[in-house]
Amino acid sequence: MFKKPQNNGAVQTESVRVGLQVSSIKQSFLDNLAYIQGKFSPIASTNDYYMALAYTIRDRLMCRWTKTSKTYFEKASRTVCYLSAEFLIGPQLGNNLYNLNVYLEVKTAMEELGLDLDILLEQEPEPGLGNGGLGRLAACYMDSLATLNIPAIGYGIRYEFGIFNQEIRNGWQVEATDKWLRYGNPWEIARPEIAFDIKFGGHTESYTDSNGHYQVSWVADDIVKSIPYDIPILGYQAATANFIRLWKAEACESFDFKSFNVGDYYGAVQEKISSENITKVLYPNDEPVAGKKLRLKQQYFFVSSSLQDMIRIYKQRGKFLGYFSDKYVIQLNDTHPSIGIAELMRLLMDEHQMDWDQAWDITQKSFCYTNHTVLPEALEKWPLQLFSNTLPRHLQIIFEINRRFLDQVRIKFNDDIEKIKRLSIIEESGDRRVRMANLACIGSHAINGVSKLHSDLLKTEVLKDFYDLWPERFSNKTNGVTPRRFLLLINPALANLISDAIGNNWLKNLDELRNLEKFANDAAFLEKWYKIKYNNKKELAGFLAKRMGAVINPGSLFDIQAKRIHEYKRQHLNILHVVYLYNQLRKNPNAISTPRTVIFAGKEAPGYHKAKLIIKLVNDLANTINNDITIKDQLKVVFLPNYNVKNAHWVYPAADLSEQISTAGKEASGTGNMKFAINGALTIGTLDGANVEMLEEIGKDNFFLFGLTAEQVVDLRNKGYNPQDYINNNPDLKAVFESLSSKSLLENPELFKPLVDSLLYHDEFMVLADFKSYIECQNYVDTVYRDQKLWTKMSLLNTARMGKFSSDRAIREYYEEIWNIKPVIIQE
Repeated sequence: MFKKPQNNGAVQTESVRVGLQVSSIKQSFLDNLAYIQGKFSPIASTNDYYMALAYTIRDRLMCRWTKTSKTYFEKASRTVCYLSAEFLIGPQLGNNLYNLNVYLEVKTAMEELGLDLDILLEQEPEPGLGNGGLGRLAACYMDSLATLNIPAIGYGIRYEFGIFNQEIRNGWQVEATDKWLRYGNPWEIARPEIAFDIKFGGHTESYTDSNGHYQVSWVADDIVKSIPYDIPILGYQAATANFIRLWKAEACESFDFKSFNVGDYYGAVQEKISSENITKVLYPNDEPVAGKKLRLKQQYFFVSSSLQDMIRIYKQRGKFLGYFSDKYVIQLNDTHPSIGIAELMRLLMDEHQMDWDQAWDITQKSFCYTNHTVLPEALEKWPLQLFSNTLPRHLQIIFEINRRFLDQVRIKFNDDIEKIKRLSIIEESGDRRVRMANLACIGSHAINGVSKLHSDLLKTEVLKDFYDLWPERFSNKTNGVTPRRFLLLINPALANLISDAIGNNWLKNLDELRNLEKFANDAAFLEKWYKIKYNNKKELAGFLAKRMGAVINPGSLFDIQAKRIHEYKRQHLNILHVVYLYNQLRKNPNAISTPRTVIFAGKEAPGYHKAKLIIKLVNDLANTINNDITIKDQLKVVFLPNYNVKNAHWVYPAADLSEQISTAGKEASGTGNMKFAINGALTIGTLDGANVEMLEEIGKDNFFLFGLTAEQVVDLRNKGYNPQDYINNNPDLKAVFESLSSKSLLENPELFKPLVDSLLYHDEFMVLADFKSYIECQNYVDTVYRDQKLWTKMSLLNTARMGKFSSDRAIREYYEEIWNIKPVIIQE
């Protein structure tokens, strides 16, 4: 035991294992290096040091986690179970240092041992457990749940190979395996003693039990074991530690000796290979039937495991399952986990002998559904035959849910056949399909969108028939982000400046950022603000130079669009502006007065050809523009490969201009817009998703607004949208397309013909309709940026007015208005 002196002169003993003083941290680190890594300083690698430090911090999380779990057990606390196919948690070490409030102590401890904390932080791999905004939102919400002392478990999948690593070869995206677990994961705790059987395929058999009750037995073709791995999630400077439980698939029997002994060596391990495929990779390509089946299996696998786990935890106190919905509220993070509604019915009826009415009452009271999209492809529909072959018992249950539900619909809407067709879980037109969003709506007692605009679109378009039926179930819960990771961790210089000015309570109450407004005309403070932004830009420039050899000017305007590559997000509108600027510069090298660096970042789905062409086009334009000495470095174009949480740490603090330019009515919310703005980037954007509310909060004078509204988009489409009209009436736009067809700009313009033709003759996302407004707005950006005092003031006001967009606010709305749950304070 080390002695810890107190301010009053008294002495307190501190456990070396979990102490927070420098001496305790150093000793714990050295113990873990020796006893877990089995290394000593002369032979230890950077990864050994990182692992030893991670285990040192994990020890300190564990003592808080066990105390939290004990408190929840003793109080029988109502618990949020957050079901999500993705948890894009990002690197954990730095975040946990801040949440434990030991960043400086650990930095000092490492320095005294001759180590650089920054190098150890950089060693941590990115956990590849998500694809983008959906998974990152889930991670932000887990952070806020712990910070706000709300009992919660996040349930998901432990993907062995997560979202692919993106490499750029000859301008094309190439997908490389994401081996994020190759050196192990020090943050996870395996729980092999908790394992569940997950069934697939087969058939059902009905019978009457000894009490005369009708029962159904599912006789499966395949059974897979699910094994949980837990990652503790500590609240910010709180004693509460919740956890994410991720499921790994394993074979019931990993090795068949009978096959091996007769020389069938592949057959001896076939079951292991087949079973473990379920959790091998995040989102398999679901274009082929095999890919669709694997994705359905993934979703059912983690949902069934999670529900069986909830029942296991519930029964630790020996309660009758009739009170299940009092103990748990289950939040569906989009449609992926919605099979859980049928699965809970199956478990309650088939495994625990409840009758239908009681099981359905519990199910509806337990589930809540967050919809995250207005795009049809995200409202999952499974081919009926595939569903029947994979989950035969669940299809029976869904048919019965649907039958009972449609009986109610017929009564309420006087046998309105068209409405009945739209509301049915089963889509009857063409190949019959199971509509998972319809199941989610019917089986949940609460349904919400993720921005005001999105929630309105759910009520009037996407889920209108359900809103007509149950308006009381619908609400809005605008997304938010955690300021602990996306300001304190990634932009410490700005966070310190803010805390020095207004105190640090903003880290738990982001509304307090409003107090920065009193510095909006303080020249000395604005100069500090400007210097921090400039230094962040220098750091990003250095990162890009080291990473990909890009040479960019930190004094230029950093114009950044970093998000998943998709036509509705309109990276191609940004590209048209780049070509427009280049055309102007080729006519006159002094045509633009503000040097601009346009940075793109984002991955695209491997099967999405047009998105691949967008990436290739950006890189080919960069090759031409960046090597044109006649434009005097006035314009640079960069594509940052492999955009993820770790790389985003460099990007958000350095941005001057944030591109949020999706077609109005297509983006549910967005959270990248919030992360850029909280770090002082100004937004150029449409009235789409959360941009609408950001504009309301930030003020129109501090936001670069352009483009059609969602209503105007619909109106224009209904009137008959013809993109050729915009080409013919805009010489600049016509010149852009002429350039895209010219070998003076592109080495092989024919390559991009599918992308160009889609704009010229179809333009589903109205890129050309918004081009003129976008160019005019970008010209205004250029004018404002030349006045650095004004720009810096606007930057400060963007940060100051982002209080609404904290994930803490969003979670507070969920637990007060939907979940009916109260904080449980954990004693230090």
